Amino acid sequence: MYVAEKIREPAQINAVALKAYARVADAWGLNLNEAASLADMTVSTWKRAKKPDFAGELTKDQLLRLSAVIGIYKSLELYFSEPLARSWFTRPNTGPLFGGSRPVDTAIEGGLPQILAVRTYLDALRGGA
Repeated sequence: MYVAEKIREPAQINAVALKAYARVADAWGLNLNEAASLADMTVSTWKRAKKPDFAGELTKDQLLRLSAVIGIYKSLELYFSEPLARSWFTRPNTGPLFGGSRPVDTAIEGGLPQILAVRTYLDALRGGA
């Protein structure tokens, strides 16, 4: 018996991604500017995007950023206990990717390539690679 896969509309995908990202930003205690910059949005766009009725479009870059940040959050939750998992992204880090800066700051400054590098770094820690 063939079961057709449910195809999600872009608006549905955007809504789910934005809702999850907003929860991550809140859990990490990101301010409006940090949350907006990490998602490559203006603060005013981020304020609108957090609302359930947001009808704006997300670029592929923005969607990839949100997905990677959610992946970073998941890795941290799996790898560390709660206090550290929730604060790791916003604490200064002497690791080779961060040079004493907070991972959130390097992710904002380095954009999608740095966000993906942080995700890969955490996945390697979690996987023991």
